[in-house]
Amino acid sequence: MEERNIQSTAPGDDNISIIENVNIQVVQDTMSKIQQFQALVQKNLKQNHDYGIIPGSNKPTLLKPGAEKILMLLGLTSEYELIERVHDYEKGFFAFTIRAKLYRGQQLITEGVGHCNTREKKYRYHDPYTLANTCLKMAKKRALVDATLTVASLSDVFTQDLEDIDIASVEEDKSEAEDIEDEETITRAQAKRLYAISNGNVDLIKKVMERYGYKRSDEIKKIHYDKIAAEIENELNQVIKEGDYRGASIRH
Repeated sequence: MEERNIQSTAPGDDNISIIENVNIQVVQDTMSKIQQFQALVQKNLKQNHDYGIIPGSNKPTLLKPGAEKILMLLGLTSEYELIERVHDYEKGFFAFTIRAKLYRGQQLITEGVGHCNTREKKYRYHDPYTLANTCLKMAKKRALVDATLTVASLSDVFTQDLEDIDIASVEEDKSEAEDIEDEETITRAQAKRLYAISNGNVDLIKKVMERYGYKRSDEIKKIHYDKIAAEIENELNQVIKEGDYRGASIRH
């Protein structure tokens, strides 16, 4: 067997000394620029929109709008890759892991990873079958923030602790809540209100629903509810105004 002559090197040897090969002036200039950029970011980002303050935390939490502003300042663009996807329709479990890639032109600068699933605390008591798209969006947001904190040297300024984001009372949570609500269908009370608005004109309700791709009122998503209600009311008023309203369409 061939024996190899392995030489140990003590700390401080020239062949492994990285510090001695560093240009201290360049390092000082770089650190100064990083500090200036951090100050610029802190000055221009808006609380409760670009970042949130979590009670008991010593760092603010960077949110998606803030991350996007930082990338714009740095002249970077983002690209996303789906690393993992779980769709378990029997158990109602959906999970996504996303990789965010940041580029300057065609050059890859850094990457970040984000994950979200329907068993997280904030989603646990919602209908999981309406949350798949919401979780996908959240995984993308987390990946983007992760990459941004790295590339902008902002880890000592902001945090992206998962639990912090989940409990933060900021615009991000409001946005997520709106996403969840938009995916949910209207309540029975809202369906009854459509019937009342139409003055019992079932044909009119069906006509308006079909424009949005619905055949039954219990299929209507909340995101479309106000528009459908407004159209029903406007068309009913128009029919009455033109004198074409017929009692045959009314159910008692």
